[in-house]
Amino acid sequence: MNELKLGRQGLKTSILGLGCMGMSAFYGNRDEDESRATLRLALDLGITHFDTAEIYGPFANEKLIAKTLGMRRAEFTIATKFATEIADDGTIKSINGSAAYARKALERSLKHLETDHIDLYYLHRTDPKVPIEETIGAMSTFVSEGKVKYLGISEPSAQTIRRAHAVHPLTAVQSEYSLFERDAETNGVLDTVRELGIGFVAFSPLGRGLLTGKISSAQGLADGDARRNLPRFQNGNISRNLEMVDALESFALRRSATSTQVALAWVIRQGVLPIPGTKRRRFLEENVQAAELSLSSEDLSEIERIVPAGAAAGARNTEAALRRDRL
Repeated sequence: MNELKLGRQGLKTSILGLGCMGMSAFYGNRDEDESRATLRLALDLGITHFDTAEIYGPFANEKLIAKTLGMRRAEFTIATKFATEIADDGTIKSINGSAAYARKALERSLKHLETDHIDLYYLHRTDPKVPIEETIGAMSTFVSEGKVKYLGISEPSAQTIRRAHAVHPLTAVQSEYSLFERDAETNGVLDTVRELGIGFVAFSPLGRGLLTGKISSAQGLADGDARRNLPRFQNGNISRNLEMVDALESFALRRSATSTQVALAWVIRQGVLPIPGTKRRRFLEENVQAAELSLSSEDLSEIERIVPAGAAAGARNTEAALRRDRL
């Protein structure tokens, strides 16, 4: 698989990554054997960027990656995150961006990942109680110690990106970005990272699964799947969204592809690293083929007509989550 230079600090990854969250948290039933097989296949197929966080489980996802890929550590980049304070027994508390908690989280992630360094370490969410300069300053010491190679920040505002980058160069900013979620194009985030030479990583590049065409209703999702509560999956909204997906699927068929592959190829075409999440090999194999799908200028215009910016019905997340993000 082709490589992507993520930011200007030297990090190189495959042009398609793997979001590992759903293997351990938030998206319903788990199957560790299938998840482990999916992780191994991803590496065999050329994916070298694996995205996790200590909150996924908590801790279970980092441990799963270590258990599965630990012997092949030199072959891939691991990106993990901290922000929400978690007690050692797994009790989840509030966001904590203090230097003391950053240190505790780092050392614990190193232990759970069974590694001596983390390639890309993110602040998962900005703590409104702690100046971003303090948090990034603490994280920069991890780089000088050799325990972290590159720094990132997830779901920040453009202003926060600038303040953080002034303390220590950021390699990546991660936010939700897809044909259904394009706020980064209008809120200054994409313009800012491009100006500063920071890589952009898109989580949920398939609209949390809607753009695959494999979800027809929230009721069809497993019990415990957090998407059941998201506005875009609610009655009325999901019907409108799936109309666009059907049209995108028709376009994809003319290109001998699927809506999944077109949606991912569109993100790649923006110079962005998509990290679609999956816990099944059959979906992974479909996703990987997007890396070989070339979209022409005419294709991009047609896709824009089918799914115009801002056309998705319903907010991307709950009101409480949206208030927390973009600090």
